[in-house]
Amino acid sequence: MLIFVCTFLGGIALFLYGMQLMGDGLQKAAGAKLQQFLAALTGVLAMGVVVGAVVTALLQSSSATTVMTVGLVNAGLLTLKQAFGIVMGANIGTTITAQLIAFNLADYVTVLIFVGFLMQLLAKRDRPRFVGQVLLGFGLLMLGMNLMSQAAMPLREYHGFVTFISRFAAQPLLGVAVGTLMTICVQSSAATIGILMAMAGQGLIPLEGAIPVLLGDNIGTCITAVLAAFHTNATAKRVALSHVLFNFFGCIIFICFLGYFVDLVKYISPAGDIARQIANAHSAFNVLNTLIFLPLASPFIKLVEHLLPEKGEIINRRPVYLDDNMLRTPGVALGLATKEVVRMGQIAIKDVQVALESLDSYDEEKVKYVLEHEPVVDDLEEDITVYLTKISETGLSDELSSRHTGLLHAVSDLERIGDHGETLAKRARSIFGERVEFSEPARAELHQLGMLTVAAASMSLEALEKDDQELAKKAWDKCREVKAFQKEMRKSHIQRLQEGTCSPQAGFVLMELIINMKRISDHSKNVSQLVLGIF
Repeated sequence: MLIFVCTFLGGIALFLYGMQLMGDGLQKAAGAKLQQFLAALTGVLAMGVVVGAVVTALLQSSSATTVMTVGLVNAGLLTLKQAFGIVMGANIGTTITAQLIAFNLADYVTVLIFVGFLMQLLAKRDRPRFVGQVLLGFGLLMLGMNLMSQAAMPLREYHGFVTFISRFAAQPLLGVAVGTLMTICVQSSAATIGILMAMAGQGLIPLEGAIPVLLGDNIGTCITAVLAAFHTNATAKRVALSHVLFNFFGCIIFICFLGYFVDLVKYISPAGDIARQIANAHSAFNVLNTLIFLPLASPFIKLVEHLLPEKGEIINRRPVYLDDNMLRTPGVALGLATKEVVRMGQIAIKDVQVALESLDSYDEEKVKYVLEHEPVVDDLEEDITVYLTKISETGLSDELSSRHTGLLHAVSDLERIGDHGETLAKRARSIFGERVEFSEPARAELHQLGMLTVAAASMSLEALEKDDQELAKKAWDKCREVKAFQKEMRKSHIQRLQEGTCSPQAGFVLMELIINMKRISDHSKNVSQLVLGIF
């Protein structure tokens, strides 16, 4: 008995390793831009389905595609509706693995392994080497299938096991539960389906009992996306929830019409080929489930949003206002660029404000907020700079050229403000971790300096938004106020050091915080000067 268990587990290990090799090889052969491909071609829901299916077929893993999708949504590069299209497509794409497994290639396994290994060993170019990796992976996968099938053969003699498996046809919910748990344990629906095919090939389970397990596989495969969404924003969590509900509701629908579905699978599959019947059942379920949900996508998305309401803001990493169609009208394009610069500045200043709040009273969630949102500022800076470069190529009047130059400078200054916000957030974390204690006067001064700094930055940005020179002058005065106050703080700090009311460690940290706020004020002053025409 032990040798059969070891053979079966070894077969699973070979299967999983072969599938990983094959997926990695396909991904490398296809190129390393699958994530950009996902983000770029999902404007229409149906296109998202196609893209999700193609990417999953290349990755050989619906889990990898959904995890990637969760990351794109968390970054603000995809909407929930676009992501849901990819999720549906991923379910279809993953059925390719089952279809490949269903081919009876037992006689060619060693040939595939040998050719694949030889190509990896001798190929001088990347593409043939990656193709060799795919062949080697597929050969190992099929070898694992053969081992599982051989190890399952003696199970036919165990009456208790055969009786338990046979109950799946009469009690489909039991089969669904077993399929779900198996997939959660091995983290691969393809592996579970491979096990199912191996058992079915030995006559241990009929199609009527295999389909409920297969439906459970589709629910179990959602666990990876659920785990990936734990530390993401609400929209990314909704993607994971939509994946679970999509497969769960689909499972319920097909269980209700199980008899008809079994008849359909038998009709479209060759008689007596149980492996192909299981593969076709897997494909048919995911294709039909997608066709059911496509016209219901909007109300389904609303249901997901209702079940998981938004608790915080979502920042779109992509530009909101920039439009290449407006480049022919430079004045309008500059107006759109100004709006995007202001939006970028608002995010940067909010990061500073949240970081300063964390200095007042440490909050790890606020630090995480800043660290998650600062990269958005960096991305927007790049996009805005590219857009402004395109505008400069259209030919600008002197007035527009001056405005254009000012925006280029403003983008750089606002990005630096965001960087200082990140630095302050990280310093707040280290202050808390190292238990640095400030005296009460120092804390009060830091708080006041922070308020002045945020006020100066906000006023400068508002002046830029409204192109208001009077407001820009007030912002410049506020920046001078920051500079004057930080000088007074330095004097007070030195006095406290001399009196022994402030420790040298706290004093060093305090000086670092003052310098960062002073630099934020300097960049704010630069923005106000731009409005005044001083470059």
